[in-house]
Amino acid sequence: MIKFDRVSKLYDDRTKAVDQLDLHIQDNEFFVLIGPSGCGKTTTLKMINRLIDASDGTILIEDKKITDYDIHELRWNIGYVLQQIALFPHMTIAENIAIVPELKKWSRKKVHDRVDELLDMVGLDPAVYRDRKPGELSGGQQQRIGVARALAADPRIILMDEPFSALDPISREKLQNDMLHLKRTINKTIVFVTHDIREAFKLGDRICIMKEGRALQVGTPDEILQGPATPFVREFVGAHKQEEGIDLEAIILPLDGSGALHCIPADASLSEVLDILSKHERVLVEKAGIPIGQIDRRTIIEYMASHMDERGRENE
Repeated sequence: MIKFDRVSKLYDDRTKAVDQLDLHIQDNEFFVLIGPSGCGKTTTLKMINRLIDASDGTILIEDKKITDYDIHELRWNIGYVLQQIALFPHMTIAENIAIVPELKKWSRKKVHDRVDELLDMVGLDPAVYRDRKPGELSGGQQQRIGVARALAADPRIILMDEPFSALDPISREKLQNDMLHLKRTINKTIVFVTHDIREAFKLGDRICIMKEGRALQVGTPDEILQGPATPFVREFVGAHKQEEGIDLEAIILPLDGSGALHCIPADASLSEVLDILSKHERVLVEKAGIPIGQIDRRTIIEYMASHMDERGRENE
């Protein structure tokens, strides 16, 4: 879907923001770019829709060089969600969402129906919100409008640049959960920039960990947790903590009566849990030889992610 072939970005002051980057982002994939401040993740994102042009190398979308697209058509067909939201304050919510469909000369009825459909999709009642102004909405509601606007013209690609980082923790978690629901219900390729390792592990199908303009590792959350490619990756995701104990009793799931599973003791270390879950989707947890619950890969990934916030902030 999106391919970076030896892409570099060198600024006039000779700063190399991106250095010989090779990436292949798959169709309908939720792909996360993460790394410390100044690693090149936002520059990489902005090169996809040519808000920043590459200095060297080639970027392709559906096997066509992005420089061969009309730049306005390219941007109209790529949704973009910013941290700053950037809604037009004097326009209604409906008018904000309708900007690109109107530029593409959709009929009035088609635009009206699309606005209502998207407001429903992001959990805001069209009858209540379509005629309001952005200033009448909370930060979380405004960011939902930002997502709706990015989806308005039904683009194949959505770019999201730290869209939830300015929100309070409750709003942020709610929007993360909304994104999990959206990615299951819409067929879009989403490229998402964050500095929050927990957010990356929660949302990403695959994650690219960057440092100094280079991709150090690309993989699923499982692959990165179980096999960090460099000492920096190990430190960044907190994988050095795998030998620490883990309170399995605090996070186990109830027994569901399913067939026989492999077993692990309740006092197992995190590395032991990760090892067995690399071979099995879920396992029984035993205490004194008696099954007390079960654990699965998703639960462990969420546990790991919840213990990475501090490490992620230290590496910003």
